[in-house]
Amino acid sequence: MWSRRRKAENAEPPAPGAERLKEAVRQTRIEMAERTSVVVELRDAELARLELLNDALDPLFNEIPPGVELIDRGISRGDPPRLWIDVIAHVVMGRDKRQYRFVQDTRNGRLVLAESSDIDEMVEAITHYVASRLIERERALADDAGPLSGGLRRNARTAWRRHRWRMLRAFLFGLVMGCVALFAALWIVASRLH
Repeated sequence: MWSRRRKAENAEPPAPGAERLKEAVRQTRIEMAERTSVVVELRDAELARLELLNDALDPLFNEIPPGVELIDRGISRGDPPRLWIDVIAHVVMGRDKRQYRFVQDTRNGRLVLAESSDIDEMVEAITHYVASRLIERERALADDAGPLSGGLRRNARTAWRRHRWRMLRAFLFGLVMGCVALFAALWIVASRLH
């Protein structure tokens, strides 16, 4: 305890270089805080532009029938913020933060469907996309209704018959080959005994 005071009393004043370093660290912290606030402001600007587009899409989404759960939009506030149209398509801001980019995730990567800085053009592109998704849904539902009329039953019966005949042929082929192998083995054994 006594030695600490003596060390503090005997300590030399900080060197002039140490004060410059302390000031540089302080200045760097201020600059980093300013950059962080700029990034936050850019993200807020992106969110605001996506919310404007989201509001412009309200009439389109009001026209979608209530039973269709294929399309579900929402804004995710991640990095980068996105306006989701459905599970595989979303709008994200371009690199210049003024241009909308409408993209779709596919098996082969991300596909850019539309890119524009005009909200009306983006609404038009999203309208076309939603219409194509609704048509795909109708076709899928129509294909599902077809087998109920009996076509699938006939195809299933025909396929079962084919499968049964294939199994019977494979069994008979195996039976014949087994008999041939047995007779060949017996013939070889009999020829050695004589």
